[in-house]
Amino acid sequence: MTRTSGALRYFGRIRNGTTPASGDAEYWDGNVLWATPEDLGKLAGNRISETKRRVTEKAVEECNLPVLPPGSVIISTRAPIGHMAINNVPMAFNQGCRGIIPRKSVHASFLYYLLKSRVDELDAMANRTTFVELSRDELAAVPVDFPPLETQRRIARFLDEKTARIDGLIEKKRALLERLAEKRQALITRAVTKGLDPTAPMKPSGIDWLGDIPAHWEVLPLKRVLASSDYGISASLEPSGEVAVLRMGNLEDGEIALDNLRFIDEVPADLLLQPNDVIFNRTNSLDLVGKAAIFRGTPDYPVSLASYLVRFRFTKNYDPEYANFVMGTRDLMALARTLALPSIGQANLNPSRYAEIEFPIPSIREQWEICAFLNRKSEALKDVSSQIASSVDQLLEYRAALITAAVTGKIAELQ
Repeated sequence: MTRTSGALRYFGRIRNGTTPASGDAEYWDGNVLWATPEDLGKLAGNRISETKRRVTEKAVEECNLPVLPPGSVIISTRAPIGHMAINNVPMAFNQGCRGIIPRKSVHASFLYYLLKSRVDELDAMANRTTFVELSRDELAAVPVDFPPLETQRRIARFLDEKTARIDGLIEKKRALLERLAEKRQALITRAVTKGLDPTAPMKPSGIDWLGDIPAHWEVLPLKRVLASSDYGISASLEPSGEVAVLRMGNLEDGEIALDNLRFIDEVPADLLLQPNDVIFNRTNSLDLVGKAAIFRGTPDYPVSLASYLVRFRFTKNYDPEYANFVMGTRDLMALARTLALPSIGQANLNPSRYAEIEFPIPSIREQWEICAFLNRKSEALKDVSSQIASSVDQLLEYRAALITAAVTGKIAELQ
């Protein structure tokens, strides 16, 4: 079987996208679909029929905005590179994407799968001088090869069927992961706000986010159980150094993830973290500001925190792990975010305002019992979640390998 090889430019017309002036109302909310990398990234399959925003015919005419015919391939060429889809209807797109109109000798679905198999290569080719972008010329120069058109169709049909089955399995597993996360969140919320004894007498807390609490518990503003509250350091960070510095991305589901760290050579001794310090994110996007995590220590290097994080230390009658569980409950986080002050692209939550929030106060012994219970239950749920996540990764690897094998002619029965 003869395959035809060459640069991508010889197998399709490559078009650049653009964005009409955002301040011109006559360009927006029209009838022309307008795709962005965000639209492509949210797709479950390989087809796109709707977009978040639309533009007008006037925008198309006056802004030289290309509209792709159905059956073209739209690919994101700014980070993240490689989100892509085939448009089912005529569609414009922004400058974060390129559009490829296949030649008659090229089947759109085969082209989609061929490019999908080369995403890592496309990303490696991207220019990184100012921001990560794969230019039109770089995309046009990508070496590709195609079997005869009928073989392309056969391979595309095979991959459509196989990937749909794999994607269905992945979707079910991801839905199960979401249910497990919901179960863990509900378990934590009930334990830290209602206690472990279902027969305990209850009383109204007088606090909306808490509701009823055990009758023997107290409610106090967080500031009453804080021993100290300290901002992190404001300094330039480097890829290496003596002291690791936590940033907002290191706070994950109540724990500290010690990866993607940045470093500095020296910090004040009082800003070095100690085990059981609770880290609070005071500046982030509105949906993430207020998240917290507990620092459990590191075996071989000192750790500090960046200025948009705050370190809480607690009095002896308030357990840091219990506090961390409370701070991670959905109802408290929703309340905290109402106290945040939004600005462009982020929100700021003043620690003093946060410290006014009323927290449940069981006895210290009951706090320890609740934490021990939640740690046991959480560990069991995490083990199950880890196994499911691993199986999702394996399915994704199999999917990628299958696509590569099919488009490169490694599956004999498809040739």
